[in-house]
Amino acid sequence: MAASPLLLGPMLRYVDETSAAIWVETRAACRVSVHAEGRSWDAATFAVHGHHYALVEVDGLEPGTERPYEVRVDGTLAWPEPDSEYPAPVIATLAPGRPLRLAFGSCRTSVSHDRAGNRGHGVDSLRAFALAVAGGRGIRPDLLLFVGDQVYADSTSKEMQEFIRARRDIREEPGKELKDYEEYAHLYQLAWTDPANRWLLSCVPTAMIFDDHDIRDDWNASLSWKRKMEATSWWQGRIVAGLASYWVYQHLGNLSPSERADDELWRRISTHEGPGELDLTEALDEFADRCDKDPETYRFSFCRDFDDVRLIVVDSRVSRELDPSKRGLLDAAEFAWFDEQMRGGFRHVLVASSLPFLLPTGLHHVEAWDEAISEGAWGRAAAWVGEKLRQAVDLEHWAAFQNSFQAVARIATEVADGERGAPPQTVTFLSGDVHYSYLAEVDREGGGRIVQAVCSPVRNPLPRFLRWFAVVMSYGLATPIGAAAARSVKVPDPPFTWRTVKGPWFDNNLALLEDGVDGLTMTWSTGVIDDGDELHPRLEAVASVTVPAKRDVPLSA
Repeated sequence: MAASPLLLGPMLRYVDETSAAIWVETRAACRVSVHAEGRSWDAATFAVHGHHYALVEVDGLEPGTERPYEVRVDGTLAWPEPDSEYPAPVIATLAPGRPLRLAFGSCRTSVSHDRAGNRGHGVDSLRAFALAVAGGRGIRPDLLLFVGDQVYADSTSKEMQEFIRARRDIREEPGKELKDYEEYAHLYQLAWTDPANRWLLSCVPTAMIFDDHDIRDDWNASLSWKRKMEATSWWQGRIVAGLASYWVYQHLGNLSPSERADDELWRRISTHEGPGELDLTEALDEFADRCDKDPETYRFSFCRDFDDVRLIVVDSRVSRELDPSKRGLLDAAEFAWFDEQMRGGFRHVLVASSLPFLLPTGLHHVEAWDEAISEGAWGRAAAWVGEKLRQAVDLEHWAAFQNSFQAVARIATEVADGERGAPPQTVTFLSGDVHYSYLAEVDREGGGRIVQAVCSPVRNPLPRFLRWFAVVMSYGLATPIGAAAARSVKVPDPPFTWRTVKGPWFDNNLALLEDGVDGLTMTWSTGVIDDGDELHPRLEAVASVTVPAKRDVPLSA
């Protein structure tokens, strides 16, 4: 049987009421076409480092409709595959007035789905979700939002290491970590070629934002960290390959048609007239290098409105300001953009950040204290210790950038209080990263609710001894001790208090958010193996909470 002309995809990316974007990676230069109900749309591939990609813009669709589609490569049917066990892939456009259904999660390793893979990394909750949707046992969301660590470039699987060994000496730097674009391309193939997940991604729209492991653990944790990386022989190649591949595999599909039209790289692709395939390699590498050195020249954050629900997806990695004199999780340009998007007049404002904005309070205070001593509050020797601690146990969330935390807390409060337009029912932060899930709420008496929902990991559970450490660092005595430590270095108190309403729990999870008349219902689900059937996990709810629409109805576990 001849190999498929598709290496990856089709992936259904940006979808609105009348258009859709379908992304593929192909084996060779070609023309890719999408066919649905007697109509067709096509695009030529573009090349990056010897790989071939296309994004087909499908337009002129009717709102609230669902249509099966096919993908052809140079006229030959490539998707759906013959004798597929999964339903036909479909494009489902958004419908005005229909309540939003959004699934989200973060931190997913790319290992096998057999007994060995499940024993080492747990059941892939994304795959369990895919099988439930394919079998009609799960709700197909309007959007699947990945909030970081879609791939692990620094902690590679046995399969990825075999690929690395076949092309270079793995004993030389960067060793088992990724080195270049070719290795990133292979890692994405490992992540997205499982048949069940591939089917899901072909018919559920997706949006994505990076976190540190998409590049490297602690990415941009501090200026000290960045200078240490820049002193190595391999970091420059790694950051360029990581950001270049991110633009191709993740970011391009986040863009709306108008945003694509304004994108400097997409304009090269869409206006190319040949002869031959456009090779974007040099321009993309230069772009990636510039983004790392001067992040204010490009924005990876994006904003989408789903009728009366606004979703703001924030880049909290590239856009950091690392200068100790003005440290911020968002630089000036990124903060100004975020400030502009944070408006009332919506029923819900969702803010997606790979890093939780509201950590458990004990951990919040510890991170704020560590930032202060790392920046010299207790002198040079303590600063050295603080920096080592920051990198050793990942103390680099919003709480460790107090200028940004305080500013965003003020903005969120203004939105919830109706100072930026009619107050929404909720300002809800959606996050991942910490490898445990929970729901927290700010203590407030009036206005809209401010809540934090975390879903992590999709597939990469903490070892049991680290689960104990996470609980100790985040809850119980950590709260008063951390608060005292933070005050000892004159960290300002948070502008509000908050509490964990549900959690923590450490299962591999995917969360489903459903907007309804009673409020936002969020359900965390995991995969369960029955009767040793490793390849067909059952989706089982771990927890479900409704954030009430009415302010006078208490939110409790």
